[in-house]
Amino acid sequence: MKLLFSEATPDYAHYCYPYAVWGFLEAEETPADAYAAGFLPGLASLERFYLTRQLRVPLAGWTPSSENRRVLRKAEGLSCELIPRADFAYTEARRETWLAYAAAKWGEGIMPGERLDRLMAGAVVSHLLHFTDAAGADAGTVLCYVEGTRMAHYYYAFYPLGAETK
Repeated sequence: MKLLFSEATPDYAHYCYPYAVWGFLEAEETPADAYAAGFLPGLASLERFYLTRQLRVPLAGWTPSSENRRVLRKAEGLSCELIPRADFAYTEARRETWLAYAAAKWGEGIMPGERLDRLMAGAVVSHLLHFTDAAGADAGTVLCYVEGTRMAHYYYAFYPLGAETK
């Protein structure tokens, strides 16, 4: 990976920090290599990455705690499916639901429609983790990047407003 060290005037509202380490993949590297080195995508096209602190969850040998089991019981009746982006129906209704969620949870203008469309068209969203309730209605969707069995990155999640109180 080629590295670029840069300094800039901070603009936190637009994710511009005073000091950044940028990474650019070499021909033989994949995004999983960037993630493994502590970088996250800086562009939806996966052409540029930035160094960050990450939380990695080692799943080998994990067993649910009593708190995990309590939360899992609250999700009984939900079905989950990992769907390749090309096979997912990104409808206008879903788009509007996701944008309403983003505006309510993160603030107006944080996730405008153009940004959401760029993410959905970019390489950074390879799959969607889609949840439905017992009646088959949308219960939530997570935008993900999955690279075989090497890694999965949870990017953004959207669910119907009010669902968190059920």
